[in-house]
Amino acid sequence: MIKSLTSIFAVLFVSFASFSVSAAPVNVNKASVEEIADSLPGIGPAKAMAISEHCKKIKCTKADDLLTVKGIGEKTLAKISADLRFKDSK
Repeated sequence: MIKSLTSIFAVLFVSFASFSVSAAPVNVNKASVEEIADSLPGIGPAKAMAISEHCKKIKCTKADDLLTVKGIGEKTLAKISADLRFKDSK
């Protein structure tokens, strides 16, 4: 009985923890390196810095603009594209 309750609580904990890790949309033209890293799944500080520098150099207007950033390929872009923003929403 105790073992099954422990298993149930473990499953519930993992389920709730995964919801708190979800990414939030981020405007890559204005966000800080930390905001980019925190908001985009699979993007750490180094790639976040590269994205930030790239979008400051050439204002990014679409997801494909990030394909020229070192370390951002089609697979990575597919993972992060839903969380990318290029202008402020009104």
